[in-house]
This record gives sequence, C-alpha cells and structure tokens, in this order.
Amino acid sequence: MEIDIAVNKLEVVDSHHHFWDLSLGWHDWLLGEPKPFLLGDYTALRRNYLPEDYAIDAFGVDVLATVHVEAECARSLALEETGWLHRLQQTHGVPNAVVAHAWLHDAQLEDRLVAHAKYPMVKGLRSKPLTADSPTSPFPQGSGSMSDPKWLSGMRKLAARDWSWDLRVPFWHLKEAAKLIEKVPELRVVLNHTGLPWDRSEDGLAHWREGMRALALMPKVFCKISELGLLNAAWTVESNRRVVMEAVDIFGPSRCMFASNFPVAGLRVGYLAQVLGINEMLQCLSASERKDVFVNNAISFYRIEPFYKQDRRH
Repeated sequence: MEIDIAVNKLEVVDSHHHFWDLSLGWHDWLLGEPKPFLLGDYTALRRNYLPEDYAIDAFGVDVLATVHVEAECARSLALEETGWLHRLQQTHGVPNAVVAHAWLHDAQLEDRLVAHAKYPMVKGLRSKPLTADSPTSPFPQGSGSMSDPKWLSGMRKLAARDWSWDLRVPFWHLKEAAKLIEKVPELRVVLNHTGLPWDRSEDGLAHWREGMRALALMPKVFCKISELGLLNAAWTVESNRRVVMEAVDIFGPSRCMFASNFPVAGLRVGYLAQVLGINEMLQCLSASERKDVFVNNAISFYRIEPFYKQDRRH
C-alpha cells in the first residue's frame, strides 16, 4: 500500500512497532482470555494489524523505515514470525529491520540465533526476563530471571554476533539490568518504552531516574522514547513532557530514538498526535538533535540503511 509523501510531514524512523495476523493463530494473548495489561482493556487490539493498517494510522507522518519488534507470538513459532515478516517486507516494503525472539537462557539459544540469522533483517532479540509485580515485591530468582547465569551467557552470545538486546522491564528493574549489562560492556542495548515510568509520583520518578542514570553510564545503552501511556490517565503533552525531557537529558539526544509502539500505544493516543506531541516536547533541542532522535539514531543502531534505501512503500 502506498501513501503520497508530502514535503512538510515530519520524517521518522519508527524503531518499535508490531504486526500480527490473527488468522494464523499465533498470538494467544490476543485470541484467548484477556490477561492483565499495561494499559488495561486491550479489546481494540484483538484484530489483524498489518502494513495497510499501520499506513492508515501513520497517515500524516513521513515514515522512512520501521523496526518490527517481536509481538509475543507463541514462543515455539518465533522463527515463523521472522520468516513471515520478511515476506511482508517483500510485498509491502516494511518492516525494514526485525527484533526477533529467543530466550536468552535457552540451552538451544545458539541454534536459534543461527536460524534467525538466515533472515537478513534480524538485528537483535527482545527477550523479556521475569520481573516482580511491583517495586516492593520480591525480585524473581533462578531460571528466566536476570540473576540466572544462563541469561548472562545468552547476552554474551548476542554480543559475539554484534546483535542488540531490546530490554523491556518496569522501572524498578532498571538498576538490576544496569548491573547485568555492565558485565557485557560490548553488547548494544536499547531500553524499551522510556523505562516504563508508570509511577509519576515524586518518589516513583526518583526511583525511575536512578535506574535510568545507572543504564546511561554505559555508552552502548540507548533509550526508546515510546509508550508513555498510563493505565488510568490520558496521554497528553504536559503529563509526559517531564519524563521525556529527563530521559533525553540523561541519555543525550545521540542515544534516544523515537518509537511508536503501535498499535499498542493507539489505545491512548493517535500516531500523528504522538509524533507531534513528542516533537513539541523536544523543541528545546536543535533541529539536528531532533533529527537524530526521530531518524538517525534508529538507522545507525539497527543498521537498517540498506533496507531504508531500497523501498519506501508503506
């Protein structure tokens, strides 16, 4: 599906979105009984979301390229998802890079990496560790947690391939993640969703800020400015300005990148409204710094320029 590109549209490289075709039966979380969700009721997501749907949502924005992040399909079908995304790219021009799934603590991780590596758009993994339900809950230990030695071993396997890790944990796990990443300084990491600052109280933000600063000490850790939505609050520029500006101040504009998290973020905000809102929040930056956040950093981090140049059909 093609969209006419107007010269006055804001250019973005979307570093984080999802596609799914529910007719394939791959996504239990969208097909089965609803589960607790970061934004509450997600009934509106229980439909196909394909390039043509993304194009409709992104109308009014000049989307130069996109990065598909694994969409929690059945874990046994992660490789099938990767192949399906490559076929979508051939017919629709998107996505232009893929963040696949494999468990970092899996004894068969190396075999899974070899299988994913047969697909050229794969640039890294998102593998979510076990996390505590709240800041005051006991942190998980053992298999699947960040304390699992196999998790660290998996991170080293990623680094050996020069693949990246998309880190997605709530804010109360940021310091734990920083201590782990410190052991693999060569690994490129990008923090998802602005570190998920769900608690906007002063104490909550102080906790989030401490973790963000710990991660930012490592020069190969980046931050996605994305998913600012809250469970019981509207998405507004004013309610999100502080966390966006602090995140950019902590990491610097050279290590932040825009991400839509569509269609999930669409439960709280439209695509264009989100882009314009974040752009408004970043007006204190120079034009070149904003271009880094919206375009350049994602291209360089995910090394998507060859795909970005070859086809801009959306």
